[in-house]
Amino acid sequence: MKRDSVHIGPFRPRHLLLFALLVAITVIRFIPKLGDVYTAKLYPIIGRALASLSNPIPFSMDGIFVLLCIAWLIAYPIYAIVYQKRRKRATLLRMAEFLLWLYAWFYCAWGLNYAQSNIFQRMKMVPMSPDTAAFRNFAYRYADSLNATFTLNFPHEDETMERIQQGYRQLNSTQMGINRPFNRHPHPKTMLLSPLSSMAGVTGSMGPFFCEFTINADVRLHNFPSTCAHEYAHSLGIANEGEANFYSYIICTHAFNKALRFSGYYQIFFHMLQQVDDLLGPSEYKTFIKHIRPEIIRLAQSDRNYWLSRRSPIIDTTQRFIYDLYLQSNRVDGGIKSYSGVMAIIMAWEANVFRTESTGRARD
Repeated sequence: MKRDSVHIGPFRPRHLLLFALLVAITVIRFIPKLGDVYTAKLYPIIGRALASLSNPIPFSMDGIFVLLCIAWLIAYPIYAIVYQKRRKRATLLRMAEFLLWLYAWFYCAWGLNYAQSNIFQRMKMVPMSPDTAAFRNFAYRYADSLNATFTLNFPHEDETMERIQQGYRQLNSTQMGINRPFNRHPHPKTMLLSPLSSMAGVTGSMGPFFCEFTINADVRLHNFPSTCAHEYAHSLGIANEGEANFYSYIICTHAFNKALRFSGYYQIFFHMLQQVDDLLGPSEYKTFIKHIRPEIIRLAQSDRNYWLSRRSPIIDTTQRFIYDLYLQSNRVDGGIKSYSGVMAIIMAWEANVFRTESTGRARD
């Protein structure tokens, strides 16, 4: 009895610190201006410090940490109640405090990037109104670029990562609404449970606790560059999935290497097919498919079969449901559908570039 009261009695300094962190997190989450300050000013410092710890480790520290946390949450109540004879209330309170510290660590280390302004506000872009003719023009220009860059001769993963980081360094961070790379030696790590991730259709992840990103070992060579660029965008403070897809698209499609350009175009291929079918109709969809090189169609069919053979319907559905709730709880518009939001961002960006160039020519 006395032992329990020592641990759950008067507030200790750590409880006051935890309370202050939770209040600060709550305030920042609902004020985009403060979210912008966190992403632009605080996160690079935090990310650099955490990355300095995780970079030298060849395996995923985040993955190990999460597994240890799960193991503790399972083992601790058994140990505390059965062996230490603690009260259930005291045990539950300690577990609740542990979870609150995890919550605070997650948001302080990376999660508050969800609070920043959206990409249209950061890049001062105007979302495009639905326009069938404009989308059709965009879709066929995309198809031409996809066809022209097709190749399966991809560089080594280390060279790919070097080219991706170089691409992010060359971006105008202010105009593009993203932090400059602050990790001198970023490198993707392999997911600890890649087979399980494949069952859920997960190709990569951002490790928020130690600012590292991981790639599923099952990711195919032509998908690796775009997946790597997507996860690297997350590590630079981009939380929204559609926005991360956009930055991956920009980095890869503007790379000097043809293989990286193809990977960038190909990553949105299935999004494009869905949009063509939805906006232009089945007849135009068939015409669009015929416009794509047969080799790319075969590659897409091969990819679909490849991932379906590894996917577990139960695990996939469960993961999608939980992840959708997670995204919506962080005020990501559309939840998991935000992945397909990349199309709207690319079209708005192209229109913005065209307006800027037209204005420049008019002034000349």
